Amino acid sequence: MTTTSQSRSDDFLAIAGQFKLGALTTETSHPVTADLSGTAQRDAAAALKLLFDVDDDVVRTYRAFVESGRAAGIAGTVSRILRRGGRIFFTGCGSTGRLSIQLVSIWRDFWQRQRARGLACEPAASDWEDRAFSVMAGGDFALIKAVEGFEDFTAFGKKQIGDLGVCDRDVVFAITEGGETSFVIGTAWKGVEAGAKVYFVYNNPDEILCAHVVRSREVIEDPRVEKINLTTGPMAITGSTRMQATTIQLSVLLTVMEMALRDLMADLEPGGPCALDPAVVPRQFLAQLVEMHARLKEPATLERLAALVSLEETAYRAGRKHSYFADRFGIDVLTDTTERSPTYCTPPFRKFDDTTATESWAFLFVPQDATPDAWVHLIKREPDCVEWSDDEVRALVAPDKLQQTLDTVRKISRRELLRFKVGLDGLPARRLGPGDSAVAIVGDDDVALLLSPDGFHRVRLEEARAAGARTGVIAIGRGPGLERLREGCLDPACVTLAVRVPDSDLLLDGVARAGLKMLLNALSTCTMVRLGRVMGNYMVWLVASNLKLIDRATRYIEKLAGLDYVAANRLLFEVIEYVESRWKADQAYPPVVGLAVTRAQLGLGNEEAEAALAATSALR
Repeated sequence: MTTTSQSRSDDFLAIAGQFKLGALTTETSHPVTADLSGTAQRDAAAALKLLFDVDDDVVRTYRAFVESGRAAGIAGTVSRILRRGGRIFFTGCGSTGRLSIQLVSIWRDFWQRQRARGLACEPAASDWEDRAFSVMAGGDFALIKAVEGFEDFTAFGKKQIGDLGVCDRDVVFAITEGGETSFVIGTAWKGVEAGAKVYFVYNNPDEILCAHVVRSREVIEDPRVEKINLTTGPMAITGSTRMQATTIQLSVLLTVMEMALRDLMADLEPGGPCALDPAVVPRQFLAQLVEMHARLKEPATLERLAALVSLEETAYRAGRKHSYFADRFGIDVLTDTTERSPTYCTPPFRKFDDTTATESWAFLFVPQDATPDAWVHLIKREPDCVEWSDDEVRALVAPDKLQQTLDTVRKISRRELLRFKVGLDGLPARRLGPGDSAVAIVGDDDVALLLSPDGFHRVRLEEARAAGARTGVIAIGRGPGLERLREGCLDPACVTLAVRVPDSDLLLDGVARAGLKMLLNALSTCTMVRLGRVMGNYMVWLVASNLKLIDRATRYIEKLAGLDYVAANRLLFEVIEYVESRWKADQAYPPVVGLAVTRAQLGLGNEEAEAALAATSALR
């Protein structure tokens, strides 16, 4: 063990008590998926069914929220604050940070559509559109790539929301799946200090959090913070809160937003097409969520989704790449695609001009010609990236963390974000060819573009097919075009999955969003499980990019290699030091947990263990 790796392990172990989270419900193994890896190797459709079975927990928890009657009170508070000139803040990191950006994009998209339709409320639409803000750890750059370490600092959360001027007229939804994330807790405390109405949204039982995590107990027991506990139980993939935890948060917060929106529209357009009764929303959403979830479990859906899993899996096994094409659901697809990297150690999105980084396995393109316009289209506003000065950073961190933090901040600016070319101008840097694959993801508004000979989705898929790539379509909606897709109007070789959303007058189309999230989570998870990224239901290829994930990786090594916690952590940091140069350069590298376990089990050094892993893996 080198002096550097031992020092880093010592530093972590000195504070490990704050980040030992194995007792949390979200960190435990779900019994339904205990043999997910074995099931997936035998039958992808059966594995997909197991993943959707765990989503039963989402429906159960949403039903309990509806029956509690709390939605009306929360939505009433939001609409009152908005009427008084206040704003809504959604804060989070990792999965919940992406959720916060998605929620704001959905809110803004509604008002942008109102203006486009030329309705009577148009003069007010611009004002309402600008009342919602997202605060993600690391800024909007973190939407596409994890920002190392940002979530570990309460002060960073306070500064990011403070920079937006949160005040006593506002409402803050501080969203953390585990209920323990320092950054999110920082945003909650800043909201309290400013006099804002603060809701703490989380997914672990109060008694467990309070017993094990001091910073969580302080928030939960503070009467100035209103709690929204949405515990669903263990995740389908152990610790992977991008799945059920974030799905229930999306469903509940879209319900609240829908109710507040209807309340506002009743004033703006009395008797108009959007002036609907807010009180019926929770029951309506519940009934449609139950129906949507049932449709995802239908054998025909599972069969087609398994074919899409095979489409991606085949490309990755051959060392090839996969591209998604999306429009309305671009933010949904981007969220799922980028979250694969920290969860399964896949190469993250690659900047168009970076010739040294490993090619991304998956990427997303939207219809806009230029990438700056594409980013605005995706998130419905100009990107808001962290652009702190050296002095601002110096005021936030200890001297020994200063240079590392400065280096991080310089890599997450708006200029750096725009190097990820998600517009059509990025296509030349990622040309598809034989062995590659491509999937279009469409909603009701997009089906016409898919069916039109010169529509965005149709053109992209035909280009991919002409280049020798395999193609697929995921359509989720309720319009007549969906039936044409079911009837096979596209190229017979194109794998097509069309899922009908229950008929609805929900203004934000929340059930479609929740259904698509469950579908994409299952698709990407099953693909990665079949590629060996999961053992049982443990994500042994996770990227240990923050203190919570270092603890998780340590616990997995402890369990799989039979070591005690300290020995497992020391081994982890030895392996991290070995792969770190490749990790920082976005080059391919072996999984730290897998490499550590192989070393412990076979008594090998890093190079020998990497070779042993490579010999048993068909993957890059």
